[in-house]
Amino acid sequence: MASAPASGGDLAVIGAAGKTGTALVSALAGRSSVRRVVHTARRTGDRAVDLETGAGLIDALSGCRGVYFIAPNVHPDEPALLRRVLVAAVEAGVEHVVYHSVAWPYTPEMPHHLDKARCEDMLHTFGGVRWTVLQPCAYAENFGAVLDGSVDTLEVPYDLDAPFSFVALADVAEAAARVLVEGAAVHHGATYELGGPEAIGVRQLCEQALRPMNPTRISVAEWEDRYAQSLSGDARTRLAAMFDFYDRHGFVAGSAQLRGLLGRAPLGVAELVRAM
Repeated sequence: MASAPASGGDLAVIGAAGKTGTALVSALAGRSSVRRVVHTARRTGDRAVDLETGAGLIDALSGCRGVYFIAPNVHPDEPALLRRVLVAAVEAGVEHVVYHSVAWPYTPEMPHHLDKARCEDMLHTFGGVRWTVLQPCAYAENFGAVLDGSVDTLEVPYDLDAPFSFVALADVAEAAARVLVEGAAVHHGATYELGGPEAIGVRQLCEQALRPMNPTRISVAEWEDRYAQSLSGDARTRLAAMFDFYDRHGFVAGSAQLRGLLGRAPLGVAELVRAM
């Protein structure tokens, strides 16, 4: 089904420098004028803002009809960031805010997921702006270097057979672009869970790579020592809680709503690998 664009104004992507924001900007190409809003300008045309204070947000969003907000990963206070964005969006006259949440947001055992649940509740009650929530599952591209054969080892700190509904980043970006372009008239009040079409573990994902390999399980402490030296103590705590949850429950999500937004079946891991 073709998207019916909403009229008037640019679309802004807050967090445009990250992998999700970059994919979304690409998906919007040719559909709308897009403003790349970032914390630190890295390229010509970026609009730099300070999410920690809100400085620059109103100017960055003025004249926009829609905004997509992606918070920094495992931020210690994501609700405070969203509140600043919402205040600025109302002041700037934005019609529609689309929030990048996560599948299973209300999961008290994962603090950064729970922060996203608080953000969703804030959207429901804030007033002055219409909203949509997207809840993607884990990206298959988190293991991109494994899938394309760039590396031949992988260490993860949870059960290698815990099930995940890995979703293709391009599919999430395409769904987000459609929601933004069609706007609040179509999508206000909707929450879309975006899972991939199958539930598989990391072991099975690695078996489908261009160069199939056997991953190794390590402890959370080993993961922290090897891969988390640059992270803050808060980020380490949040990620350790997430890994513990994954170990016991996996992370699965439905694909029906993503299929509806795409107008086709979402990509599975094997299809993603064949496209590399």
